[in-house]
Amino acid sequence: MNLRRLLNLGKFIPQRRVVAFGLGVIAFTNCGAADSDAQRSPPLYILKPDAFAHHIEHFNTMEDEPVVNLVPNAESWAWLKTNVPFFTCDDAEVEEIYWFRWWSLRKHLRIEPVNKRHVFTEFLTKARPVSSALGHHLMEGRWLRNQSPYDDYVMYWLRGAQGGKPQGHLHKYSQWLQHALWQRWLVTQDTASLTGLLDDLVADYRRWESEKCTESGLFWQYDVWDAMEESISGGRKTKNLRPPLNAYMYGNARALAAIARLAEKVETAKEFDRKADELRRAIIEKLWNNDAKFFEVRREDGTLADVREELGFIPWYFELPEPNKGFEIAWKQLTDGKGFRAPFGITTAERRHPQFRSHGVGNCEWDGAVWPFATAQTLTALANVLDDYPQNVVNKRDYFDAFITYTHSHRYDGKPYIGEYLDEVNGRWLKGKDPRSRYYNHSTYADLLITGVIGLRPRADDMLDLHPLLPEGTWAWFCIDGLRYHGRDLTIVWDLDGQHFGHGSGLAIFVNGKEIARRAQLGPINVRLP
Repeated sequence: MNLRRLLNLGKFIPQRRVVAFGLGVIAFTNCGAADSDAQRSPPLYILKPDAFAHHIEHFNTMEDEPVVNLVPNAESWAWLKTNVPFFTCDDAEVEEIYWFRWWSLRKHLRIEPVNKRHVFTEFLTKARPVSSALGHHLMEGRWLRNQSPYDDYVMYWLRGAQGGKPQGHLHKYSQWLQHALWQRWLVTQDTASLTGLLDDLVADYRRWESEKCTESGLFWQYDVWDAMEESISGGRKTKNLRPPLNAYMYGNARALAAIARLAEKVETAKEFDRKADELRRAIIEKLWNNDAKFFEVRREDGTLADVREELGFIPWYFELPEPNKGFEIAWKQLTDGKGFRAPFGITTAERRHPQFRSHGVGNCEWDGAVWPFATAQTLTALANVLDDYPQNVVNKRDYFDAFITYTHSHRYDGKPYIGEYLDEVNGRWLKGKDPRSRYYNHSTYADLLITGVIGLRPRADDMLDLHPLLPEGTWAWFCIDGLRYHGRDLTIVWDLDGQHFGHGSGLAIFVNGKEIARRAQLGPINVRLP
C-alpha cells in the first residue's frame, strides 16, 4: 500500500458501535444499514450460488473429518455461501483451490474455552491459537462478509488474558498485527473498532521495543521465532538482526501512524512516522548487501550472512524500500533458476547456495524447501512492486506464473491439500499427511487472487483502484461477485467477447448491481465509488 493510498483517508462509512455482548463475543453494527446487510448472504448480480455447491460436496467426501470445530463439514456450504465472495474463472483449478482454501479456513474457526471468544487455529490438532500467521489470518479474513469472528479474534490476542491484558504468547512469534489491522480497515472501513484499539496497539509496539530492540535501532530475533526454523543464515538459538521482524516493525509503525491520524492523535502519528523513517534507514544501512543486491541477515558477529533467502523480499510487503533507488534489482533472483525459481514454487533460499536443502527433512527446514507462508508474503510484496515501483525487472507474467505454480502445489494424491512445506522439485509435502499439518492455516490464497490477479488495491479513500495482474491472452473470463468493500457490494467481471456472462465484453465493475466502469481490454481502472 503506497503512501498516496495510505495517507489519503477520504470519506468514511458510518462508524460502528458495540451493541451486544454474549459469552465474551463482541458484535458490531453500523449506525447505518449497510453493515446489517453484510451479515446476510451476499447479493449476487451475475453468479448463482448453486453453481458452486459441488466443490464443497467434493471436499466433504475427501476426509473422515477427524477434528470438528465450530462449523462442521455438513454445515460448511451454508457458512461459505453466507460469508465468501463468489468467484469463477476459466481455469478450473484456480476456481477449485479458491473454494478449497475457504473451506479449509472454516475448519479453524472455534470458540476458545477460557474466555469464550472466536479464534482461528493454525494446526487443527492444537486448539490454542498461534501468533506466527496472525497477519496472514487477518489479510485473508478481511474479505469475509461477517467480520465479527475476526473482531473477536483480535480481542482474544490484545485483551484476552487475565485482567484484560494481551496474551503472553502473542510475542512468541514475530508478527505484523498493526499492519494487518490497517490493511483490514482499508477493506472494511470499520473506524470505531480500529481506533478503539490504538492504545493497545501502541503498547504492543513498545513491548517489542523493550524486548528486542538493539542499540543499532534494529530488532533481533531467533530464526525459529520468526517462524523460519533451520535456516542457512541463522539458528534456533542465535540472536541475529533479521529482515522479517525488522520489516514487520516498519510496517507496524507506518500503520500506527495512519491509525493515529484516523483517531486524530497528531503527535502519536508523528512519533510513529519518525520511528518508521529511522527503522527504514537502519534496515537499508545494515541489512542491504550491496554486493549481493539483496536484503540479508546480519549475524551476531556483525557480518552479513552472505546468502540470499526468500525473507529478503519481505521489505516490499510493507513498501519499505524507496522507489527509484535501485533496490528492485533484488527481484531478478525471483525468476532465476539458480535463485528462487523451482518447478513447484519459490524456494526459501537461493538454489545456487552450497547449503541449499542441507539441513535434513521433517524438522521445519527453511533452507530451500517451499513454504506457503513465505510464498504468500513474496507474492504480496511482488504485487506491491508491480503496482507502485517503476522498474523493468519483473512483470505481471512473473506474478501470474508464480501464482499458478502456487495453485498447482495444492495437491496430495491428486486431491486439494494445503500443508506446511513441500519439495521444490516434485511437489511432495514434506510432512506427508501428518494430522497436525493437514489444512495448515499458515498462508493466504484468496487475498492474492483478489488483490493481485484481479487487482483490487484497497485504499483509504473512495476511489476504487483496480490493477489486474492477469496477463492478456490467459483467461477469457472471470467474475468475483458479492465482494464486500467500503460498505458496498462489488462485482468485478472480465469477459473477453461478452458471451460467457452476457453482461457485455471487456472488464467491468458493478457496485450494488450498477455498472460504474468498463474498459475493452484488461488494464487499470480508477473510479470513484458511488
